[in-house]
Amino acid sequence: MAGIDRRTGKVIDNLGSAYQGVEVTLTTRLASRVMRREFGGGAIELLGRLMVPRLFFAWQQLVATAIDLWEPRFAVRRVLPTGSVEQIRAGTAGLRIDADFRPRAHLGDFTVERVVSFSLFFGGSRIKVAGA
Repeated sequence: MAGIDRRTGKVIDNLGSAYQGVEVTLTTRLASRVMRREFGGGAIELLGRLMVPRLFFAWQQLVATAIDLWEPRFAVRRVLPTGSVEQIRAGTAGLRIDADFRPRAHLGDFTVERVVSFSLFFGGSRIKVAGA
């Protein structure tokens, strides 16, 4: 299966489409879609707040839960923070996500093709997904 890149209009492969799905999910504010109010990640609402350990853990959980709910091609195994303490304080926190890639999960076939790791970079009000 292939998808269409939302910025360039070019054809992308299934894994690229899944990464794009994660980006769309996490950058969509909850209740912002008229016909699907429950769609979104909830993580972007926490950006810009004082990042105490409890809030940081909740943020990691929101990201993992949003991916599990809205991008069936990934089953999250682990979410790890990236960057130094200074980078996190400066608001350039990132996450590395290890997940099972199930290319046909949206069709009901939950066979794992491989384990993938990808990174989320948060800066300003943007979230960027970079596959590894």
